[in-house]
Amino acid sequence: MRAVTINSLGDDVSANIIVEHDWPMPSPAAGEVLVRTEASALNHLDIWVGRGLPGAADFPRISGSDGCGRIESVGEGVDEAWVGKRVLLNAAVRHLDADHPDVKPADSALHMIGETLPGTHAEYFKAPAGNVLDIGDADPEQAAAFSLSFLTGWRMLMSRARLKADQHVLITGIGGGVALSCLAICRWLGCTTIVTSRHEWKLERARELGADHVVHDTNEDWSGLVRSITGKRGVDVCVDSIGMAVHQACLSSLARGGTFVTCGATSGPGATTDLVRIFWNQLSILGSTMGDMDEFREVVALHMSGHLQPVIDSVHTVDDAPAAWKRLESGDQFGKVVLRWD
Repeated sequence: MRAVTINSLGDDVSANIIVEHDWPMPSPAAGEVLVRTEASALNHLDIWVGRGLPGAADFPRISGSDGCGRIESVGEGVDEAWVGKRVLLNAAVRHLDADHPDVKPADSALHMIGETLPGTHAEYFKAPAGNVLDIGDADPEQAAAFSLSFLTGWRMLMSRARLKADQHVLITGIGGGVALSCLAICRWLGCTTIVTSRHEWKLERARELGADHVVHDTNEDWSGLVRSITGKRGVDVCVDSIGMAVHQACLSSLARGGTFVTCGATSGPGATTDLVRIFWNQLSILGSTMGDMDEFREVVALHMSGHLQPVIDSVHTVDDAPAAWKRLESGDQFGKVVLRWD
């Protein structure tokens, strides 16, 4: 089968992208389905894997955690009625801890398709049957662009921050998939949104998508501007995936009792925080990543009903895959970068 592989470890991941035309085809094990890919989409995880994080060692390898396609075959124990259905993947596969008499098992761990497991950037991919949803005649490119970023945003805002309709939300780094998904969810819920970016053209695009206020990030503390927008009160919720470079500004932008939710740290993990502000203002600092199948069903239902739609930056053919990675690595994208497999 055709597959897009990261051929070797390196900082410039796009230079190591190879389109293979004779890659071994996977077979579904018991409880799994084999999907013929129609569209897959890139995430920053596709870059981290190519740079050896968070532990990738074996190359060449197939990344990709967003995938949509039709089920080609099923493994033992899976109903044949799945065959031919167009499905959307939740790449977070639950893995229960092994029992041990001296250790209380954790709730569960997650293994990511596209990180520790072979990913979706191939003509076929396999997944547990419990990790796919039948999406009928939905557009496969839109669906692939929707899944992981909106699931991540939904968990951050709804499950972790318990967002309410009358709240103010700060979204950093608008233009990335998760940030744009958070903007869409906040608009659907009727929240007031403030977005940041280093690029004025991205802020203008965000205004066109309905952002209420914009803040130009010039590498200086912009929390004062955020507080002035809110009448010095601050925001109720801040969602961030940038990390170190904006962490203090995010905390300083929060209202008393506010919540900071992080799902990433693209600028680095080593942030200096302000414990006095945290305890004095009774702030909540929450981590969040991906989401379970109940959350996936909730947010996909809103996509299927037309309430939530992804922003697509560009669609690339499989043979143009290196350019897709280059686009993502440049930071110039606004929305999701998609590979078309038909």
